[in-house]
Amino acid sequence: MRRLLLSMFALFLLTGAGEPILVPDVSQRKIDIVYSFTGVELLLFGAILYPDGRVPSRDADIAVVLRGPTQPLIVREKQKILGLIWANADSTRFLSAPGYYAVASSRPLAKLVDPRTAAIYELGLGNLQLSPGDAAALAERKRLEIGLVDLRRKSLLYSDHPNAVEITDGVLYRARLYLPARVPTGVYTAETYLIRNGRVLAVATRDVRIGKSGFERFVANAAEHSPVSYGLVAISLSLLLGVLASMISRRF
Repeated sequence: MRRLLLSMFALFLLTGAGEPILVPDVSQRKIDIVYSFTGVELLLFGAILYPDGRVPSRDADIAVVLRGPTQPLIVREKQKILGLIWANADSTRFLSAPGYYAVASSRPLAKLVDPRTAAIYELGLGNLQLSPGDAAALAERKRLEIGLVDLRRKSLLYSDHPNAVEITDGVLYRARLYLPARVPTGVYTAETYLIRNGRVLAVATRDVRIGKSGFERFVANAAEHSPVSYGLVAISLSLLLGVLASMISRRF
């Protein structure tokens, strides 16, 4: 908080005529995932600095987006064959799907910006630019894209929260976003948008790093950098545990 206040004061001295300035921050810049990690709530907060310190009579709106690292993936649609078994049917490849995406706003996004502006800034789950990586038909790709968003919404990796940003005295804002236990690791971007009359007046970002710690980090590094050794050790441990379990069961 002290760092935020100092930044606000410095920017206030530099702010003259012109557009307002955002001073954002997050409650945690680094999140460690350990064996007991069950998810965490991240607080995004900050202040709006107006030219000459004059707060408009009508408050502006705030939208915050927390975006995880992008990754390529293939989405497959399963269909039941002969009413007996499920098999892969249509599929498409996306080049840059975010591993996590959450948006919160002071009012519903549809009331803040028009569809074109929402698409430019990727505000809302329906405006994610997933960058298709093949020549699948538009209708098919759109159907699978909706399926991907719905699947990740159910696992809490994608979410939207209208009316979830609190603005105090037209200057201070805050919002809480939940990161589930299965959240991917990497560098996240916390984006803040100041919006008035359908126009984005200011944008500011902060980075959040999420990584594994302790034994989980050791296992992840081993699996990534030494996959053969990791596989052999995993098989050996499984065999050893199986033998020990067999010996204990015979004794009792």
